[in-house]
Amino acid sequence: MLTTINSKADYFIQLEDAYNAHNYHPLPVVIEKGEGVMVWDTDGKSYFDCLSAYSAVNQGHCHPRLVKALTDQAQKLTLTSRAFHNNLLGEYAEYICQYFGYDRVLPMNTGVEGGETAIKLCRKWGYEVKGIEKDKAKIIFVEHNFWGRTLAAVSTSSDEGSYNNFGPFTPGFEIIPYNDLQALELALLDKNVAGFMLEPIQGEAGVVVPDEGYLKAAYDLCKKNNVLFIADEVQTGIGRTGRLLACDYESVKPDILILGKALGGGILPVSAVLSSNEVMLTIKPGQHGSTFGGNPLACAVAMEALKIIKDEKLSENAFEMGTIFRSRLSAIESPLIETVRGKGLLNAAVIKPYGNGKTAYNICLALLNNGLLAKQTHDHIIRFAPPLVINEAQVHQCCDIIETTILKEGE
Repeated sequence: MLTTINSKADYFIQLEDAYNAHNYHPLPVVIEKGEGVMVWDTDGKSYFDCLSAYSAVNQGHCHPRLVKALTDQAQKLTLTSRAFHNNLLGEYAEYICQYFGYDRVLPMNTGVEGGETAIKLCRKWGYEVKGIEKDKAKIIFVEHNFWGRTLAAVSTSSDEGSYNNFGPFTPGFEIIPYNDLQALELALLDKNVAGFMLEPIQGEAGVVVPDEGYLKAAYDLCKKNNVLFIADEVQTGIGRTGRLLACDYESVKPDILILGKALGGGILPVSAVLSSNEVMLTIKPGQHGSTFGGNPLACAVAMEALKIIKDEKLSENAFEMGTIFRSRLSAIESPLIETVRGKGLLNAAVIKPYGNGKTAYNICLALLNNGLLAKQTHDHIIRFAPPLVINEAQVHQCCDIIETTILKEGE
């Protein structure tokens, strides 16, 4: 039953609340249009989008090239399943493998499917190549990781809200501290370890950037112990951090690379797992798959999404605009801001959990009222991740809004 309706937004929010599962707590705004870095609500008010659908909209909202790729292909063929070949899967596979420098790709749909696929591949390799005893394979994860909410994903979580009352959990996982090489070295002494999976920068944890050199040292430890280094670049990849991949900052090439989000350009879900022949060819027909994985519509959109990143130099733009963004935010003199961190256009402001009692959520509501959309993670961190097409003037406009809001809320 809907209560009193005072606006279009009220109607849509109440309708969703009445019939949808209550598995999210979104900010009270209803978006109906997007273009570039801007979105508009049902009352016509415009906002800077500084979340980019958790980095899925790197190319900007409704990029005309992506819309054209989608509509052109949608009028020809959308889905065959993998029971038959389609004329775009081979072209897409060749393109993405050469784009990132891998032998083979396994196409899926969502980021969490990519993570599940990587785990299966790693275990299969562990048994059939490394020679781990049957059902003894282990994969190492790090604290505060986030790669989805399937049972396997929450089995690796250290966030009680993600795992409480969802057990029993998937066995074969071990969690160690993030950014701790000594802990990794100790964990790798176990000969049953097949892989080490991590985000190069932790997104949901609050844009946590590891020490310089951590990724390379962790990769070297994996090589030394014949363990696969698995990079979850679903959120950090495809230009977001100012490099094509966040691992590129330390010249690390993951043994298994997981991509998603911006691979579909915010148009439709597309994910991919890339690896070597040695790893990928352990999977045989019937052992893994997806009805929609590698569908021709997704292939067309994903190829165009990747072309846009290079053609418009969005990685380079993310690096430059991110430098300006962090410089502006770091210069704000307010008791509310403890620190600003990030790389490229994946950034966060840590809000001090004391003072006038304002939480990150309170700040996000104030930013919303002032025309900028951002979202808190935990009680004290605000993530800022605008589309990579943002220009310098727009960065300064965003920073002006953030500065005005922070100074006001800090009074």
